[in-house]
Amino acid sequence: MAYTQAQIDKYNRQRYITHLEKITKNLYKMLREETTTQEKFINKFHELKTALNKLPQIELYTSHHKEIVDFINAFYKEAMGEDFALEDVRQAQMLSLIHI
Repeated sequence: MAYTQAQIDKYNRQRYITHLEKITKNLYKMLREETTTQEKFINKFHELKTALNKLPQIELYTSHHKEIVDFINAFYKEAMGEDFALEDVRQAQMLSLIHI
């Protein structure tokens, strides 16, 4: 049985959205957990972001999902910077994740 393009697009969109939600949940858990080291955090975040980048690009229709993508991209850029300190941004980023 062959799938229609609409079915494939719907599947890819749902998979992408599910992965976005997985990233936000993982980020929140890592930020909330006081024993998470900066190195572990960066490695896991990089792993999650790489997996997201491997998924086919889709068009997001809701502003909520667009906000999640914008947050992930901005936080990833900040986290991969040289002057990133997890302890300095932990509380602020947890609040941002709660509001998304």
